[in-house]
Amino acid sequence: MQRPKSLGELKNSQFDENRYKRRSVKDEMRENLIKKLESGEKLFPQIVGYDDSVIPQIVNAILSRHNMILLGLRGQAKSRILRSLTTLLDEEIPIIAGCEINDNPYAPICRACRLRIEQEGDGTPIDFLPRDARYVEKLATPDVTIADILGDVDPIKAARGGHLLSDELTIHYGLLPRANRGIFAINELPDLAGRIQVGLFNIMQEGDVQIKGYPIRLPLDVMIVFTANPEDYTARGRIITPLKDRIGSEIATHYPRTLQEGVRITEQEAWTSRHQDCRLHVPEFIKNIVEMIAFLARDDQRVDKRSGVSQRLPITVLENVISNAERRAIINKERSIVPRIGDIYAAIPSITGKLELEYEGEQLGADKIARDLIRRASGKVFGNHFEKIDCTSIVEWFNRGGTLSLSDTEGARTSLDRLKPVKGLVETATRSRLAKPDEAAQIVSVCEFILEGLHAQKKISRNEEQVYTAAKPDRREVFYDDVSRSRRIN
Repeated sequence: MQRPKSLGELKNSQFDENRYKRRSVKDEMRENLIKKLESGEKLFPQIVGYDDSVIPQIVNAILSRHNMILLGLRGQAKSRILRSLTTLLDEEIPIIAGCEINDNPYAPICRACRLRIEQEGDGTPIDFLPRDARYVEKLATPDVTIADILGDVDPIKAARGGHLLSDELTIHYGLLPRANRGIFAINELPDLAGRIQVGLFNIMQEGDVQIKGYPIRLPLDVMIVFTANPEDYTARGRIITPLKDRIGSEIATHYPRTLQEGVRITEQEAWTSRHQDCRLHVPEFIKNIVEMIAFLARDDQRVDKRSGVSQRLPITVLENVISNAERRAIINKERSIVPRIGDIYAAIPSITGKLELEYEGEQLGADKIARDLIRRASGKVFGNHFEKIDCTSIVEWFNRGGTLSLSDTEGARTSLDRLKPVKGLVETATRSRLAKPDEAAQIVSVCEFILEGLHAQKKISRNEEQVYTAAKPDRREVFYDDVSRSRRIN
Protein backbone atom coordinates (compact mmCIF):
# COMPACT_ATOMS: atom_id res chain seq x y z
CA MET A 1 0.00 0.00 0.00
CA GLN A 2 1.37 3.40 -0.99
CA ARG A 3 2.25 5.67 1.91
CA PRO A 4 0.64 9.12 2.12
CA LYS A 5 2.76 12.02 0.90
CA SER A 6 0.81 14.96 2.25
CA LEU A 7 -1.07 15.88 5.40
CA GLY A 8 -4.38 15.49 3.58
CA GLU A 9 -3.52 12.00 2.37
CA LEU A 10 -2.35 11.11 5.87
CA LYS A 11 -5.70 12.16 7.34
CA ASN A 12 -7.54 10.01 4.81
CA SER A 13 -5.30 6.95 5.28
CA GLN A 14 -5.47 4.13 7.79
CA PHE A 15 -3.16 6.02 10.16
CA ASP A 16 -5.02 6.78 13.37
CA GLU A 17 -5.05 10.54 13.86
CA ASN A 18 -6.04 10.32 17.53
CA ARG A 19 -3.26 7.82 18.16
CA TYR A 20 -0.57 10.23 17.07
CA LYS A 21 -2.19 13.19 18.76
CA ARG A 22 -2.43 11.62 22.18
CA ARG A 23 0.43 9.10 22.35
CA SER A 24 3.86 10.16 23.60
CA VAL A 25 7.01 8.19 22.83
CA LYS A 26 6.92 6.74 26.37
CA ASP A 27 3.32 5.61 25.85
CA GLU A 28 4.32 4.14 22.49
CA MET A 29 7.17 2.14 24.07
CA ARG A 30 4.91 1.05 26.92
CA GLU A 31 2.18 -0.23 24.56
CA ASN A 32 4.65 -2.07 22.32
CA LEU A 33 6.34 -3.58 25.37
CA ILE A 34 3.03 -4.87 26.69
CA LYS A 35 2.35 -6.53 23.31
CA LYS A 36 5.73 -8.25 23.39
CA LEU A 37 5.19 -9.45 26.96
CA GLU A 38 1.73 -10.80 26.11
CA SER A 39 3.08 -12.68 23.09
CA GLY A 40 6.03 -14.12 25.03
CA GLU A 41 8.54 -12.58 22.65
CA LYS A 42 12.11 -12.26 23.93
CA LEU A 43 12.70 -8.57 24.55
CA PHE A 44 16.46 -8.24 24.05
CA PRO A 45 17.69 -11.39 22.30
CA GLN A 46 21.32 -10.22 22.09
CA ILE A 47 21.59 -9.52 25.82
CA VAL A 48 22.76 -12.57 27.79
CA GLY A 49 22.69 -13.04 31.57
CA TYR A 50 20.24 -10.28 32.50
CA ASP A 51 16.95 -12.18 32.22
CA ASP A 52 16.39 -12.35 35.97
CA SER A 53 18.10 -9.13 37.03
CA VAL A 54 18.50 -6.13 34.72
CA ILE A 55 15.79 -6.76 32.11
CA PRO A 56 12.87 -6.98 34.62
CA GLN A 57 13.98 -3.63 36.05
CA ILE A 58 14.11 -2.09 32.56
CA VAL A 59 10.62 -3.45 31.87
CA ASN A 60 9.33 -1.86 35.08
CA ALA A 61 10.94 1.47 34.19
CA ILE A 62 9.34 1.52 30.73
CA LEU A 63 5.96 0.46 32.08
CA SER A 64 6.29 3.35 34.56
CA ARG A 65 7.24 5.73 31.72
CA HIS A 66 10.51 6.57 33.50
CA ASN A 67 13.66 8.12 32.18
CA MET A 68 16.43 5.81 33.39
CA ILE A 69 20.14 5.38 33.94
CA LEU A 70 22.15 2.17 33.61
CA LEU A 71 24.87 2.11 36.23
CA GLY A 72 27.73 -0.34 35.87
CA LEU A 73 31.38 -1.01 35.12
CA ARG A 74 32.83 -1.07 31.62
CA GLY A 75 31.94 -3.90 29.30
CA GLN A 76 28.53 -4.69 30.83
CA ALA A 77 26.47 -4.08 27.65
CA LYS A 78 25.02 -0.77 28.83
CA SER A 79 25.22 0.93 25.43
CA ARG A 80 23.90 -2.14 23.66
CA ILE A 81 20.86 -2.22 25.92
CA LEU A 82 20.11 1.43 25.21
CA ARG A 83 20.37 0.88 21.45
CA SER A 84 18.09 -2.14 21.76
CA LEU A 85 15.33 0.07 23.15
CA THR A 86 14.49 1.08 19.58
CA THR A 87 12.84 -2.33 19.14
CA LEU A 88 10.05 -0.99 21.38
CA LEU A 89 9.30 1.86 18.97
CA ASP A 90 6.85 1.68 16.06
CA GLU A 91 8.40 0.62 12.75
CA GLU A 92 7.89 4.15 11.43
CA ILE A 93 6.05 7.34 12.30
CA PRO A 94 4.78 10.24 10.16
CA ILE A 95 6.66 13.55 10.41
CA ILE A 96 6.48 16.87 8.59
CA ALA A 97 8.98 16.55 5.75
CA GLY A 98 12.20 18.46 6.32
CA CYS A 99 11.53 19.26 9.97
CA GLU A 100 14.71 19.27 12.07
CA ILE A 101 12.92 17.99 15.17
CA ASN A 102 10.64 15.35 13.58
CA ASP A 103 7.46 17.28 14.24
CA ASN A 104 4.16 15.44 14.54
CA PRO A 105 1.92 16.46 11.59
CA TYR A 106 -1.10 16.45 13.89
CA ALA A 107 0.53 18.45 16.72
CA PRO A 108 3.63 20.41 15.58
CA ILE A 109 5.63 22.16 18.28
CA CYS A 110 8.17 24.21 16.28
CA ARG A 111 7.07 27.55 14.87
CA ALA A 112 8.39 26.82 11.37
CA CYS A 113 6.13 23.76 11.01
CA ARG A 114 3.11 25.56 12.45
CA LEU A 115 3.55 28.36 9.93
CA ARG A 116 4.00 25.84 7.14
CA ILE A 117 0.74 24.07 7.95
CA GLU A 118 -1.05 27.41 8.14
CA GLN A 119 0.20 28.26 4.65
CA GLU A 120 -0.01 24.86 2.91
CA GLY A 121 -2.78 23.17 4.88
CA ASP A 122 -3.48 19.60 3.77
CA GLY A 123 -0.85 19.96 1.07
CA THR A 124 1.95 20.00 3.67
CA PRO A 125 4.49 17.31 2.62
CA ILE A 126 4.74 14.29 4.92
CA ASP A 127 7.62 11.89 5.40
CA PHE A 128 8.07 8.74 7.49
CA LEU A 129 10.83 8.19 10.04
CA PRO A 130 12.03 4.59 10.73
CA ARG A 131 12.64 3.46 14.28
CA ASP A 132 16.44 3.32 13.97
CA ALA A 133 16.54 7.00 13.00
CA ARG A 134 14.72 7.89 16.22
CA TYR A 135 17.68 7.05 18.42
CA VAL A 136 20.26 9.79 19.13
CA GLU A 137 23.34 9.01 21.23
CA LYS A 138 25.99 11.32 22.62
CA LEU A 139 29.18 10.41 24.48
CA ALA A 140 29.58 12.88 27.32
CA THR A 141 32.91 14.69 27.32
CA PRO A 142 34.00 17.78 29.26
CA ASP A 143 34.04 19.89 26.08
CA VAL A 144 30.34 19.35 25.30
CA THR A 145 28.49 22.67 25.26
CA ILE A 146 24.89 23.60 25.93
CA ALA A 147 24.64 24.47 22.23
CA ASP A 148 25.60 20.89 21.30
CA ILE A 149 22.80 19.49 23.45
CA LEU A 150 20.03 22.10 23.22
CA GLY A 151 20.90 24.41 20.35
CA ASP A 152 21.99 27.95 19.60
CA VAL A 153 20.92 31.07 17.74
CA ASP A 154 22.00 30.95 14.11
CA PRO A 155 22.78 34.49 12.88
CA ILE A 156 22.85 33.31 9.26
CA LYS A 157 19.25 32.10 9.56
CA ALA A 158 18.31 35.43 11.11
CA ALA A 159 19.98 37.41 8.34
CA ARG A 160 18.54 35.36 5.48
CA GLY A 161 15.03 35.38 6.91
CA GLY A 162 15.07 38.91 8.22
CA HIS A 163 14.25 37.72 11.73
CA LEU A 164 15.21 39.10 15.12
CA LEU A 165 17.76 36.99 17.01
CA SER A 166 15.07 36.35 19.63
CA ASP A 167 12.80 34.76 17.01
CA GLU A 168 12.34 31.00 17.31
CA LEU A 169 12.93 30.70 13.56
CA THR A 170 16.61 31.59 14.08
CA ILE A 171 17.35 28.53 16.25
CA HIS A 172 19.79 25.85 15.17
CA TYR A 173 18.58 22.87 17.18
CA GLY A 174 20.97 20.67 19.17
CA LEU A 175 20.97 16.91 19.64
CA LEU A 176 18.20 16.73 22.24
CA PRO A 177 15.54 18.58 20.19
CA ARG A 178 16.57 16.52 17.14
CA ALA A 179 15.72 13.41 19.19
CA ASN A 180 12.13 14.65 19.56
CA ARG A 181 9.63 11.75 19.38
CA GLY A 182 12.47 9.30 19.97
CA ILE A 183 15.16 8.20 22.43
CA PHE A 184 18.04 10.43 23.53
CA ALA A 185 20.96 8.62 25.15
CA ILE A 186 23.99 10.05 26.94
CA ASN A 187 26.89 7.72 27.68
CA GLU A 188 29.15 8.38 30.70
CA LEU A 189 26.85 11.04 32.19
CA PRO A 190 29.20 12.15 35.04
CA ASP A 191 31.66 13.47 32.43
CA LEU A 192 29.07 16.05 31.39
CA ALA A 193 29.67 19.48 32.90
CA GLY A 194 27.26 20.50 35.66
CA ARG A 195 25.82 23.43 33.71
CA ILE A 196 24.90 21.08 30.86
CA GLN A 197 23.24 18.70 33.29
CA VAL A 198 21.15 21.62 34.54
CA GLY A 199 19.86 22.13 31.01
CA LEU A 200 18.91 18.46 30.86
CA PHE A 201 16.82 18.36 34.01
CA ASN A 202 15.07 21.54 32.95
CA ILE A 203 13.96 19.81 29.75
CA MET A 204 13.03 16.62 31.62
CA GLN A 205 10.81 18.40 34.10
CA GLU A 206 9.50 21.68 32.69
CA GLY A 207 10.27 21.56 28.96
CA ASP A 208 11.40 25.19 29.20
CA VAL A 209 14.52 25.94 27.14
CA GLN A 210 16.54 29.15 27.21
CA ILE A 211 18.84 29.81 24.28
CA LYS A 212 21.03 32.93 24.47
CA GLY A 213 18.81 34.23 27.25
CA TYR A 214 15.54 34.02 25.29
CA PRO A 215 12.88 31.77 26.90
CA ILE A 216 11.40 29.36 24.38
CA ARG A 217 8.67 26.92 25.26
CA LEU A 218 9.57 23.69 23.52
CA PRO A 219 7.57 20.71 24.91
CA LEU A 220 9.77 17.93 23.55
CA ASP A 221 8.46 14.37 23.47
CA VAL A 222 11.54 12.31 24.25
CA MET A 223 12.68 9.32 26.30
CA ILE A 224 15.99 10.22 27.97
CA VAL A 225 18.35 7.44 29.03
CA PHE A 226 21.85 7.53 30.48
CA THR A 227 24.78 5.30 31.33
CA ALA A 228 27.41 5.84 34.01
CA ASN A 229 30.32 4.03 35.61
CA PRO A 230 30.31 4.05 39.45
CA GLU A 231 34.02 4.88 39.37
CA ASP A 232 33.24 8.15 37.61
CA TYR A 233 31.33 9.56 40.56
CA THR A 234 34.62 10.26 42.31
CA ALA A 235 37.29 9.87 39.63
CA ARG A 236 36.12 12.24 36.90
CA GLY A 237 32.84 13.89 37.76
CA ARG A 238 29.45 13.50 39.35
CA ILE A 239 25.78 13.58 38.57
CA ILE A 240 24.21 16.68 40.04
CA THR A 241 21.54 15.99 42.64
CA PRO A 242 18.60 17.70 40.85
CA LEU A 243 19.25 15.61 37.74
CA LYS A 244 19.49 12.36 39.73
CA ASP A 245 16.20 13.28 41.36
CA ARG A 246 14.53 13.54 37.95
CA ILE A 247 15.80 10.18 36.67
CA GLY A 248 12.99 7.75 37.36
CA SER A 249 14.93 4.47 37.62
CA GLU A 250 18.57 3.70 38.38
CA ILE A 251 19.37 0.18 37.16
CA ALA A 252 22.60 -1.59 38.11
CA THR A 253 24.21 -3.88 35.52
CA HIS A 254 26.71 -6.64 36.30
CA TYR A 255 29.20 -9.03 34.77
CA PRO A 256 28.17 -12.62 33.90
CA ARG A 257 27.36 -14.50 37.08
CA THR A 258 28.20 -17.97 35.77
CA LEU A 259 30.93 -19.28 33.53
CA GLN A 260 28.33 -20.62 31.09
CA GLU A 261 26.76 -17.17 30.69
CA GLY A 262 30.17 -15.67 30.05
CA VAL A 263 30.98 -18.30 27.42
CA ARG A 264 27.67 -17.63 25.66
CA ILE A 265 28.38 -13.90 25.53
CA THR A 266 31.92 -14.45 24.25
CA GLU A 267 30.74 -16.91 21.60
CA GLN A 268 28.10 -14.42 20.49
CA GLU A 269 30.47 -11.45 20.26
CA ALA A 270 33.82 -12.94 19.21
CA TRP A 271 34.72 -13.30 15.54
CA THR A 272 34.84 -17.07 15.34
CA SER A 273 32.96 -17.67 12.09
CA ARG A 274 35.95 -16.90 9.90
CA HIS A 275 35.98 -20.37 8.32
CA GLN A 276 32.76 -21.77 6.87
CA ASP A 277 34.27 -25.13 5.85
CA CYS A 278 34.42 -26.61 9.37
CA ARG A 279 38.21 -26.31 9.48
CA LEU A 280 38.06 -24.51 12.79
CA HIS A 281 37.34 -26.46 15.97
CA VAL A 282 37.57 -24.60 19.28
CA PRO A 283 37.50 -27.10 22.18
CA GLU A 284 35.09 -26.30 24.97
CA PHE A 285 37.89 -26.36 27.57
CA ILE A 286 39.70 -23.61 25.63
CA LYS A 287 36.54 -21.45 25.71
CA ASN A 288 36.14 -22.16 29.42
CA ILE A 289 39.76 -21.28 30.22
CA VAL A 290 39.52 -18.01 28.29
CA GLU A 291 36.35 -17.10 30.19
CA MET A 292 37.79 -18.22 33.51
CA ILE A 293 40.67 -15.76 33.05
CA ALA A 294 38.17 -12.88 33.20
CA PHE A 295 36.37 -14.37 36.21
CA LEU A 296 39.61 -14.79 38.15
CA ALA A 297 40.84 -11.32 37.18
CA ARG A 298 37.64 -9.72 38.52
CA ASP A 299 38.28 -11.39 41.87
CA ASP A 300 42.06 -10.84 42.00
CA GLN A 301 43.20 -8.34 44.61
CA ARG A 302 46.05 -7.26 42.35
CA VAL A 303 43.51 -5.97 39.80
CA ASP A 304 41.63 -2.71 40.41
CA LYS A 305 38.03 -3.70 41.12
CA ARG A 306 36.77 -0.14 40.69
CA SER A 307 37.69 -0.25 37.01
CA GLY A 308 36.44 -3.80 36.55
CA VAL A 309 37.50 -6.33 33.94
CA SER A 310 35.49 -5.82 30.78
CA GLN A 311 33.73 -8.64 28.97
CA ARG A 312 35.78 -7.48 25.99
CA LEU A 313 38.77 -9.27 27.56
CA PRO A 314 37.60 -12.86 26.89
CA ILE A 315 36.18 -11.76 23.52
CA THR A 316 39.47 -10.38 22.25
CA VAL A 317 41.48 -13.18 23.87
CA LEU A 318 39.42 -15.85 22.11
CA GLU A 319 39.84 -14.04 18.79
CA ASN A 320 43.60 -13.85 19.35
CA VAL A 321 43.77 -17.51 20.38
CA ILE A 322 42.02 -18.56 17.17
CA SER A 323 44.30 -16.29 15.12
CA ASN A 324 47.43 -17.88 16.57
CA ALA A 325 46.06 -21.35 15.79
CA GLU A 326 45.19 -20.12 12.31
CA ARG A 327 48.73 -18.80 11.84
CA ARG A 328 50.16 -22.19 12.85
CA ALA A 329 47.89 -24.02 10.39
CA ILE A 330 48.95 -21.70 7.56
CA ILE A 331 52.68 -22.09 8.33
CA ASN A 332 52.43 -25.89 8.48
CA LYS A 333 49.95 -26.15 5.59
CA GLU A 334 47.43 -27.95 7.78
CA ARG A 335 43.72 -28.07 7.17
CA SER A 336 42.55 -28.42 10.80
CA ILE A 337 42.67 -25.34 13.03
CA VAL A 338 42.52 -26.31 16.70
CA PRO A 339 43.62 -23.86 19.44
CA ARG A 340 45.90 -25.05 22.24
CA ILE A 341 47.04 -23.79 25.63
CA GLY A 342 50.12 -22.31 23.97
CA ASP A 343 47.82 -20.14 21.88
CA ILE A 344 46.31 -18.66 25.05
CA TYR A 345 49.78 -17.64 26.23
CA ALA A 346 50.38 -16.16 22.79
CA ALA A 347 47.25 -14.03 23.36
CA ILE A 348 48.69 -12.28 26.43
CA PRO A 349 48.84 -8.90 24.58
CA SER A 350 45.04 -8.96 24.45
CA ILE A 351 44.93 -9.41 28.26
CA THR A 352 47.48 -6.94 29.60
CA GLY A 353 45.89 -3.86 28.05
CA LYS A 354 42.57 -4.56 29.74
CA LEU A 355 43.83 -4.91 33.31
CA GLU A 356 44.01 -1.87 35.60
CA LEU A 357 46.39 -3.00 38.34
CA GLU A 358 46.71 -2.09 42.00
CA TYR A 359 50.09 -1.20 43.48
CA GLU A 360 51.21 -4.80 44.08
CA GLY A 361 50.12 -5.78 40.58
CA GLU A 362 52.08 -2.88 39.11
CA GLN A 363 55.19 -4.11 40.92
CA LEU A 364 54.83 -7.60 39.45
CA GLY A 365 53.89 -6.38 35.96
CA ALA A 366 50.85 -7.03 33.79
CA ASP A 367 52.61 -9.79 31.84
CA LYS A 368 53.28 -11.86 34.97
CA ILE A 369 49.76 -11.28 36.22
CA ALA A 370 48.37 -12.48 32.87
CA ARG A 371 50.52 -15.64 32.95
CA ASP A 372 49.40 -16.39 36.50
CA LEU A 373 45.74 -15.91 35.52
CA ILE A 374 46.13 -18.33 32.58
CA ARG A 375 47.77 -20.92 34.81
CA ARG A 376 45.11 -20.64 37.51
CA ALA A 377 42.28 -20.69 34.95
CA SER A 378 43.73 -23.80 33.34
CA GLY A 379 43.95 -25.47 36.75
CA LYS A 380 40.31 -24.76 37.59
CA VAL A 381 38.99 -26.02 34.26
CA PHE A 382 41.35 -29.01 34.38
CA GLY A 383 39.91 -29.97 37.77
CA ASN A 384 36.41 -30.02 36.31
CA HIS A 385 37.41 -32.41 33.50
CA PHE A 386 40.08 -34.62 35.10
CA GLU A 387 39.07 -34.80 38.73
CA LYS A 388 38.50 -38.57 38.55
CA ILE A 389 41.13 -39.43 35.94
CA ASP A 390 44.46 -40.79 37.17
CA CYS A 391 47.43 -38.85 35.75
CA THR A 392 50.04 -40.47 38.01
CA SER A 393 51.99 -42.12 35.17
CA ILE A 394 52.42 -38.73 33.45
CA VAL A 395 53.78 -37.11 36.61
CA GLU A 396 56.12 -40.05 37.25
CA TRP A 397 57.59 -39.74 33.74
CA PHE A 398 58.69 -36.20 34.52
CA ASN A 399 59.88 -37.17 38.02
CA ARG A 400 62.21 -39.70 36.40
CA GLY A 401 63.94 -36.91 34.51
CA GLY A 402 61.68 -36.52 31.50
CA THR A 403 61.64 -33.13 29.78
CA LEU A 404 59.19 -31.95 27.13
CA SER A 405 59.55 -28.87 24.97
CA LEU A 406 56.58 -27.65 22.95
CA SER A 407 56.07 -24.77 20.54
CA ASP A 408 52.93 -22.94 19.50
CA THR A 409 54.16 -22.91 15.88
CA GLU A 410 54.80 -26.63 15.43
CA GLY A 411 52.30 -28.63 13.40
CA ALA A 412 50.02 -31.24 14.91
CA ARG A 413 51.96 -34.28 13.69
CA THR A 414 55.32 -32.96 14.92
CA SER A 415 53.85 -32.02 18.28
CA LEU A 416 52.14 -35.39 18.62
CA ASP A 417 55.47 -37.16 18.02
CA ARG A 418 56.96 -35.09 20.86
CA LEU A 419 54.07 -35.99 23.18
CA LYS A 420 53.99 -39.74 22.57
CA PRO A 421 57.07 -40.59 24.69
CA VAL A 422 55.35 -39.15 27.79
CA LYS A 423 53.95 -42.27 29.38
CA GLY A 424 50.16 -42.29 29.53
CA LEU A 425 49.69 -38.75 28.16
CA VAL A 426 48.21 -39.49 24.74
CA GLU A 427 46.20 -42.38 26.17
CA THR A 428 44.75 -40.12 28.89
CA ALA A 429 43.86 -37.47 26.32
CA THR A 430 42.05 -40.01 24.16
CA ARG A 431 40.30 -41.58 27.13
CA SER A 432 38.98 -38.18 28.25
CA ARG A 433 36.76 -38.01 25.16
CA LEU A 434 37.71 -34.37 24.65
CA ALA A 435 39.33 -35.24 21.33
CA LYS A 436 38.51 -37.51 18.42
CA PRO A 437 40.97 -40.45 18.28
CA ASP A 438 41.79 -39.80 14.60
CA GLU A 439 42.28 -36.03 14.92
CA ALA A 440 45.92 -35.28 15.70
CA ALA A 441 45.33 -31.55 16.21
CA GLN A 442 42.62 -32.20 18.80
CA ILE A 443 44.72 -34.79 20.64
CA VAL A 444 47.65 -32.36 20.85
CA SER A 445 45.33 -29.67 22.23
CA VAL A 446 44.02 -31.99 24.97
CA CYS A 447 47.55 -33.16 25.82
CA GLU A 448 48.69 -29.57 26.32
CA PHE A 449 45.60 -29.00 28.46
CA ILE A 450 46.56 -31.96 30.68
CA LEU A 451 50.15 -30.75 31.03
CA GLU A 452 49.04 -27.22 31.91
CA GLY A 453 46.53 -28.57 34.43
CA LEU A 454 49.23 -30.63 36.14
CA HIS A 455 51.46 -27.55 36.16
CA ALA A 456 48.68 -25.51 37.78
CA GLN A 457 48.38 -28.22 40.46
CA LYS A 458 52.16 -27.96 41.10
CA LYS A 459 52.68 -31.58 40.04
CA ILE A 460 55.03 -30.64 37.18
CA SER A 461 56.89 -27.45 36.27
CA ARG A 462 56.71 -25.23 33.21
CA ASN A 463 58.78 -22.22 32.15
CA GLU A 464 57.91 -19.36 29.85
CA GLU A 465 59.43 -21.19 26.86
CA GLN A 466 56.82 -23.94 27.29
CA VAL A 467 59.30 -26.52 28.57
CA TYR A 468 57.75 -29.00 31.01
CA THR A 469 59.89 -30.68 33.66
CA ALA A 470 59.48 -32.32 37.06
CA ALA A 471 58.05 -30.19 39.85
CA LYS A 472 60.58 -28.26 41.93
CA PRO A 473 59.48 -28.36 45.57
CA ASP A 474 62.11 -25.84 46.60
CA ARG A 475 60.91 -23.29 44.06
CA ARG A 476 59.40 -20.24 45.79
CA GLU A 477 56.41 -18.84 43.97
CA VAL A 478 53.88 -16.24 45.12
CA PHE A 479 50.27 -17.08 44.42
CA TYR A 480 46.82 -16.39 45.82
CA ASP A 481 44.62 -18.88 47.59
CA ASP A 482 41.25 -19.17 45.86
CA VAL A 483 39.31 -19.28 49.13
CA SER A 484 40.93 -16.77 51.46
CA ARG A 485 42.55 -14.56 48.79
CA SER A 486 45.48 -14.24 51.21
CA ARG A 487 49.03 -14.05 49.95
CA ARG A 488 50.95 -17.29 50.41
CA ILE A 489 54.44 -18.50 49.58
CA ASN A 490 55.11 -22.00 48.38
